[in-house]
Amino acid sequence: MRTYRLAVVKGDGIGPEVTEAALRGMHAAARRCGFSLDAADVDLGAERYLRTGEVLDEGTVSALRTHDAVLLGAVGDPRVPPGILERGLIVALRVAFAQSVNIRPVRLYPGVQSPIRGVTDQNCDLVVIRENTEGLYTGGGALAHAGTAHAVAVQNSLTTVAATTDTVEFAFRLAQARRRRVTLCHKTNILMHAGQLWQEVVDQVALRYPEVEHDYVHADAMCQHLPLDPGRFDVVVTDNLFGDIISDLGATVQGGLGLAASANYNVAGTAPSMYEPVHGSAPDIAGKGWANPAAAALSAALCLAGLGEREAALCLEAATASVLAELPSLAGPGMGGDTAALGDRIAARVMDVDPAQHTGGDGSLMSALSRIARERAAAVI
Repeated sequence: MRTYRLAVVKGDGIGPEVTEAALRGMHAAARRCGFSLDAADVDLGAERYLRTGEVLDEGTVSALRTHDAVLLGAVGDPRVPPGILERGLIVALRVAFAQSVNIRPVRLYPGVQSPIRGVTDQNCDLVVIRENTEGLYTGGGALAHAGTAHAVAVQNSLTTVAATTDTVEFAFRLAQARRRRVTLCHKTNILMHAGQLWQEVVDQVALRYPEVEHDYVHADAMCQHLPLDPGRFDVVVTDNLFGDIISDLGATVQGGLGLAASANYNVAGTAPSMYEPVHGSAPDIAGKGWANPAAAALSAALCLAGLGEREAALCLEAATASVLAELPSLAGPGMGGDTAALGDRIAARVMDVDPAQHTGGDGSLMSALSRIARERAAAVI
């Protein structure tokens, strides 16, 4: 029986609750599809930082590198100043493991109501592919004369052909396995140098994918088009900052951050990819059972797809979607069950759900990502 080594960072706030629920669904999918998961807890997050003063050390990075994937719950704690855990853990792991691509699905599942009028499960199924290690998130900059009337802040942005090409190439490969359309989102009229580099890379990569159409939308225009006409888009590729913003807008369109999954993806397979819900640690509701585990479960499904386990990924996605359709509320005490109970329902549903009733079949993100993972593994061999 094939076995995958999974590092589990449950993290802070609601992270442990939603991660444990998602893990039950993953194990159920593995049992159904004939493989196993060797899941190991890793001590990272606020408690470790408060206990030791250390966010992440080289020994832990080396240990994580031996795993096939990393499942992350959430980080963030009011006792820790903003940025220490986010940059010192999440961003640091993205860089250390060359997770140059961030995958953010924006899909409205049947039975879930979008807050945007006219958006249905028939016209909302796109993927935002965000460059994950550069742009304004590189951390370069300076603050002089802080706290005075003469304070000056400089924040640097970095864009390289290498990372941009990795991101764009992945977007085209994904689109080729889906509906064959890529949209570049940037601000080429203002950020002319970085924008030109992005456009040139898209034009060059597009030559290798003649069957995939490509177009361009300004980032501010995207904020109008995405909620009003999500069916216009298939795969949207963009830089780090714009991707951070428009993918959260996409989460609102699909029903809220409680449904938003993500993957930090190593395209070459040289290090583990990391999968996480994007709703944050929500410390105000930690321990109450009010957190919807759907985003964590859908991130876990992405993890299975990233391991090449297509059927397991589709089963976990379908089970999560079918449970979501039954909930009277998507969050809080009105969900019809607490976090653990919903995790149990998803895991039980995995065993008998028909994926064809709840997923997009061969053109779905799970299928496309599984295909790319299998092709990558074959190339490595």
